[in-house]
Amino acid sequence: MPHTAELIAVGTELLLGSIANTDAQTVSKALSALGINVYFHTVVGDNPQRLRQAVETAKTRADVIITTGGLGPTCDDLTKNVLAACFGKKLIYNEEAARRMEAYFRKLHPGTGNMTENNYQQAYLPEGCVPFQNDWGTAPGCGFEAEGIHVLMLPGPPSECGPMLQYRAIPYLSKLTDGVIVSRSLRLFGMGESSVESRLRDRMNSMTNPTLAPYAKEGEVELRLTAKAAEETAALALIAPAEAALKEQFGPLVYGVDVPSLEWVCLEQMKEKGLTLSVAESCTGGLAAKRFTDLPGASAVFKGGVVSYTNEVKANVLKVPQPLLEEQGAVSEPVARAMAQGVRALTGSDLALAFTGVAGPDSDDRGNPVGLVYVALAWDGGEHVREIHAAGPRDRVRTVAASHGFDLLRRRLAGLPL
Repeated sequence: MPHTAELIAVGTELLLGSIANTDAQTVSKALSALGINVYFHTVVGDNPQRLRQAVETAKTRADVIITTGGLGPTCDDLTKNVLAACFGKKLIYNEEAARRMEAYFRKLHPGTGNMTENNYQQAYLPEGCVPFQNDWGTAPGCGFEAEGIHVLMLPGPPSECGPMLQYRAIPYLSKLTDGVIVSRSLRLFGMGESSVESRLRDRMNSMTNPTLAPYAKEGEVELRLTAKAAEETAALALIAPAEAALKEQFGPLVYGVDVPSLEWVCLEQMKEKGLTLSVAESCTGGLAAKRFTDLPGASAVFKGGVVSYTNEVKANVLKVPQPLLEEQGAVSEPVARAMAQGVRALTGSDLALAFTGVAGPDSDDRGNPVGLVYVALAWDGGEHVREIHAAGPRDRVRTVAASHGFDLLRRRLAGLPL
């Protein structure tokens, strides 16, 4: 029988909107991969009465309760106390946890003295629990079973919650499930989620193992195939024919399987071919260069970029002819071509991308609408320009425009139609 989980995030700062509850997304993804259904997310402030109400409610509708936050040394860190009271458990001082905290404190603050007294309250854990050693912070987590419910407590800071989940909580939870659950994610660019879903609706409704689910990303779609079997190889064998059918159906729209991004695919292809890249950006304001150089290993490929936000920079740095700017305007196909050729000549790169358009919130002085962007790709002996019309606010227009540039680049590298 599949397990059902409820996530309880503890922290007044979450309710005030001071920080985002990214832990919930991280934990939910991990539970989904384990085949544990997440039906509720709850956020509660640093108040013992309200936290207890949230836990008592969760006990009626989940057999796995996972809390994040409230395990620190301050007076408002009450998660362990409340959880222990809800399940009738005493808090027992854990010497090993205390020694590990002392060692971590000495390493983090050498020469500043001993760990302050209030930190020791973090070493108290519910009786009979499995301690989760925290190698990324001070507060240990834990897991225990009571009243037919598995309770796991994780620290709140994402830098601690993520690795604690991966290396402590997931091994604990894996023992609760039979077999393995395996997922493969196909990434598509060039078709919206609603169009993809309409083409797959009948297939998705008829599939049971594996299952298929679409997820909308910014300007693209992820198709996740998930199968359950006794072993990983058997689960992958269940996925393989469905994956092949999707690749055949969507063809070059599929830019990768289990890959992180379009720009990552481009980087890997360019490293394999020994090619270099440069970019010229107007409306995207350096976003394409940032996305590419965020990737480890980009220095082997990326020559440089120019943020030519004004016509003066387009003309003086990228050598876009002034008459062309005056006649066609900065937001035009010919100018996009000239920008790509200009930055390629300037940097000596093998390929170059250029972006010019109207990100918003207003149309430009020539009446070009918000969302109109020309994306150009130049290479030795040729170039290609794609005209796009991106809907949405300024940030989305810029993001979608940059992605179209990487899509043009990966198609050129793969020998696909542009």
